[in-house]
Amino acid sequence: MTRRRRAVDESDLASSSSLRWFLFRLRRHLGWARTQGIGRLIEEDELNPFERIPNAVRKARWRRAHDGSPKAMPVFLVGVQRSGTNMLVRGLERAPEFEVHNENDRATFDRFRLRPDPVIRSVVMRSPHTYVLFKPLCDSHRTVELVEGLGTPTPGRAIWAYRSVDGRVRSALAKFGDSNLRALWRIASGAGGRMWQAQGLSDASMDLIRGFDYSRLAPASAAALFWYVRNSLYFELGLSERADVILMSYDEMLAKPAPTMRRLCAFLDLPFTPALVEHVEPRIQPRTPLDEIDPVIRSHCDELQDRLDHLARDVSVTAPDDPSPGPDRSV
Repeated sequence: MTRRRRAVDESDLASSSSLRWFLFRLRRHLGWARTQGIGRLIEEDELNPFERIPNAVRKARWRRAHDGSPKAMPVFLVGVQRSGTNMLVRGLERAPEFEVHNENDRATFDRFRLRPDPVIRSVVMRSPHTYVLFKPLCDSHRTVELVEGLGTPTPGRAIWAYRSVDGRVRSALAKFGDSNLRALWRIASGAGGRMWQAQGLSDASMDLIRGFDYSRLAPASAAALFWYVRNSLYFELGLSERADVILMSYDEMLAKPAPTMRRLCAFLDLPFTPALVEHVEPRIQPRTPLDEIDPVIRSHCDELQDRLDHLARDVSVTAPDDPSPGPDRSV
């Protein structure tokens, strides 16, 4: 891997000029449009006017009758990229109570990272909405700090979204190619300690990353390893024990959209409406294992997958389909 030219990605451009960053983003979006189609790009970047305009109208009407400032609740959607977060955002965006700031919002994000806490606090305090949603996936390691330390009148809450490892690997390879491989290689070599991908990782995760030869590791294996070390933060940060953090399964949302969204609404004290899941086509996601994932990495991922699924399954069996008072920890 060290003998061939590495493709440029955002981890190489963290401190580059604005022009270079813009050109990188432009080339990448053109590539996505060519390989995945304009329709898919419009959907993921939330550019569809047939969704944006009705959402804007509903929110404007809601604001004329309500003003929740300065008591809006900050909500942070965290986890690993390609875990179904866009689907959750599209649903919550339809609720007029929500003000939404995605990763492409320059007012609250700088190159996919949240702007300083005082900026985020100011956005929340000024909002007339009941909830202000942020999607800081690159800052997932700061989840505790964000829900506890923002200092808003209404304490924050967090949604940790996850997806099956094989589903996430397929999606990540299709969208980002071998970017996880290149990022882990830099971390293992000691050159990537300041990258967001390395932030918050435990000593055990760092030792595991350093244990592979990245000149031979398949991109699928690296994408699976990245899924493992970043989702491990959910347990390592103690998020599974917090009442202000909920675990959301993308696969569960696809299989049971309405009941799963009802539990999220109960966690947020948000009234459930069918509009929140109108965009979700119910289906069972096949979990066909990828053969090219390294056996050691596969073993770690399967163990973590079982822990996440067990927690999600346990709550989905015992929790009612209708909203109930008080937050749930998991779905």
